[in-house]
Amino acid sequence: MSFEADLRRSSGGVEGQPPSTTASSYIEVSNWSKVIFFLRALLAKPASALGLIIFVLFLFLAIFGPLIAPYGINEQIVSDAGQPPSPKHWFGTDNLGRDVFSRIVFGAREILSLAGFGTLVAVFFGTTIGLATGYLGGWFDEILMRIFDGLLAMPLLLLALLLLGTLGPSKNSVLLVIIIVYTPIVSRVVRSVVLSVRQRGFIEAARLRGENMFYILFREILPSVLPALAVEAALRFSYAIFLVASLGFLGVGVQPPSPDWGLMVREARNNVNQIPWAMYYPAAAIAIVVIGVNLLADGVKRVLLESK
Repeated sequence: MSFEADLRRSSGGVEGQPPSTTASSYIEVSNWSKVIFFLRALLAKPASALGLIIFVLFLFLAIFGPLIAPYGINEQIVSDAGQPPSPKHWFGTDNLGRDVFSRIVFGAREILSLAGFGTLVAVFFGTTIGLATGYLGGWFDEILMRIFDGLLAMPLLLLALLLLGTLGPSKNSVLLVIIIVYTPIVSRVVRSVVLSVRQRGFIEAARLRGENMFYILFREILPSVLPALAVEAALRFSYAIFLVASLGFLGVGVQPPSPDWGLMVREARNNVNQIPWAMYYPAAAIAIVVIGVNLLADGVKRVLLESK
């Protein structure tokens, strides 16, 4: 059942029939109302509700980290080096005396901002390219798709390592790698949807009305792409989080003294027998947030399919 049908029912209308057009009984389906019904449907599923809770929790840590963390991002208390979890240091300290909990909290902003912004830019470019290639076709589509096929033929982590070997390790390099790696994937997803809708009647009607290409792409075709795009963006975001952490662990991503979770695992592995908590807690943070975002993406996909 669609969100619009639910709204018509709640406003006194009959499903399958337009609601009364009188000012007192007619309630237009607004974008905000669609969001509310979407969230209700998402929270009705235990797995997606858990994913949403996890994501909101880590987003809260990323936004309000400086107010939550009891210690500074790289504050060292030499006398407390290697201390196990305690009321003073909830997640213990590493070999340099840095509070592990505080660094995980600050690291949430680091990894979510990099993965989130990189995914947004990749989705923007991928959507634009996918709309254009799917609609225009011809040599333009053929050249770009062959280039993207070449990029996607390589394992993503290997491609990322090659790019970072050229660009050098830094936050900006990691951001650029996320954009380059995920833009072709998003583009192909969008292109496949465009190919399935570009010959439909409402597109032909827009052409006959004399609408220009940009109107057709962004007002007629894009709404049909959004459900698949929402799911793809959520999946790319979870993979981007894992990619940032993986590059940090390999030592080619964000560099010390950043509280990147993957870098924290890398720095702590040499002392894992003496200070295991310094490695296990950031590793658990990576696993939890990736699982949470994947559960949320799966829930979004199910809700969108059920609302058709």
